[in-house]
Amino acid sequence: MKPVNATTVADDLTVVLARLVMGWDIAPDRFLVGKRRWMPRWRFQPTERLEDAFRLLEEAAPQRYTMGRDGTGLFWVEVQIGRTMGQARHPSKPRAITLAVARALKVQVDE
Repeated sequence: MKPVNATTVADDLTVVLARLVMGWDIAPDRFLVGKRRWMPRWRFQPTERLEDAFRLLEEAAPQRYTMGRDGTGLFWVEVQIGRTMGQARHPSKPRAITLAVARALKVQVDE
């Protein structure tokens, strides 16, 4: 059994969301993005890169979303997909967006 750390959790979450939201198939070290095209996994990191987090948010097509930053420096994000609301607070804006999308899709996240 491999040890669980923040990187492992983020990688697993990225794989789940790539399949569920982006519609990509998964192969070792890459995502199959359609039409016989692929992308290395390191190129899509929504928990780390703001551009990828917004790409995920856009593809999830929420009915509404709001985000901001509180007085303690944490980013907060609320995402509604269907009737489900996902919320997250995190020092990292990309991670807050990704976690809120995951929770709105009822993906179990421990973070």
